[in-house]
Amino acid sequence: MTTINSRRQAASVAQPSDRERHPLLSDNDINTILVNGAQISLSKLKRAQSFDARLYYYAEIGVYLEVSLSRGAGILDATREQLEAIHREATHLHMDANKNLNEVS
Repeated sequence: MTTINSRRQAASVAQPSDRERHPLLSDNDINTILVNGAQISLSKLKRAQSFDARLYYYAEIGVYLEVSLSRGAGILDATREQLEAIHREATHLHMDANKNLNEVS
């Protein structure tokens, strides 16, 4: 007959391997996620109709770039370069849209 305590002890003995870190994503996955996320935000920035929407998507792209600067996260230099290029394009789009908005006003 097993008791609740004996079941808990058996479960705690079986779990040390479960406590080890098993990342679900590989290094390549995180690079793909960052670049794809930034590209999606860039396409939304291009379609945005308001200043607030453009600012939101521009900030999202900035977050992807900032995350890519984390050391030891398996983020490749090529990914950082792609994100920098996306951020640079987003900066020009956002600034040009603001300039056009201010000219009309």
